[in-house]
Amino acid sequence: MIWIITSLLFWVVAIAINVHLVRHKVPGASFLVPIIFGVTILVLWEGMVRGFNISPVLLPPPSAVGVALVSKTDILLQDLVQTFFKGALTGYAMGCGSAILIAIAIDRSAFLQRGLLPVGNFIAALPIVGLAPIMVMWFGFDWHSKAAVVVAMVFFPVLVNTVQGLQATDHMQRDLMRTYAAGYVPTLLKLRLPAAMPFIFNGLKIATTLALIGAIVAEFFGSPIKGMGFRISTEVGRLSLDMVWAEITVAAILGSGFYGLVALLEKRMTFWHPSQRKTR
Repeated sequence: MIWIITSLLFWVVAIAINVHLVRHKVPGASFLVPIIFGVTILVLWEGMVRGFNISPVLLPPPSAVGVALVSKTDILLQDLVQTFFKGALTGYAMGCGSAILIAIAIDRSAFLQRGLLPVGNFIAALPIVGLAPIMVMWFGFDWHSKAAVVVAMVFFPVLVNTVQGLQATDHMQRDLMRTYAAGYVPTLLKLRLPAAMPFIFNGLKIATTLALIGAIVAEFFGSPIKGMGFRISTEVGRLSLDMVWAEITVAAILGSGFYGLVALLEKRMTFWHPSQRKTR
């Protein structure tokens, strides 16, 4: 019972501290408030699991997850390299890069716009649980098949956003470029692509989460003896839930950091856009 009472008291104190930080506009409150909130969630989780004697097979306490993170660092790092750097990041670069290039081609040709967009929509509608086994059969059990799944997942969101962004300029802006005798390529590089950047980054941010999810799920359908998806499925079978939660924690931190990196790059490259000026 002492665990439950202590965790609830910690929760009340944390709420009071956060309210004080927000009301008095303490410097650094925007940074401190989410940290205190996160620590509170962990304390409540630990207290409730220990207070109600919940089996670690159902829900391990955060302390057990932390021990797994520290003691199995080598395994977690190996899985991270296999899943993220080889599978997710490679597929992300290939899928997003090809989507932007094809979007430019679609914008240039009405024929391609009528033909390729439905194909892209069809690929996006394919369920990953059906696509992953096929890719494993085609490209093998290593990271290549996972990168192929990621390409299929990130391609359509980036394609649609880029096509929409390339159409964001109005007639007056395009007419002004024509008065300067600017051809298609100068207009694309100096007007249309810069104007499309907010749309492109919107697709890139969506793709960051899809890439990691796709790589992890694809590993459930065949992989070498490493990788986040492989480790999660294996440790679940062994009822080692602390290691499963450790992998989930690494994936969550990695996905959030990847998204934040793309968002930071967006702020640097689209500082002129009204949506960014409002947040400054």
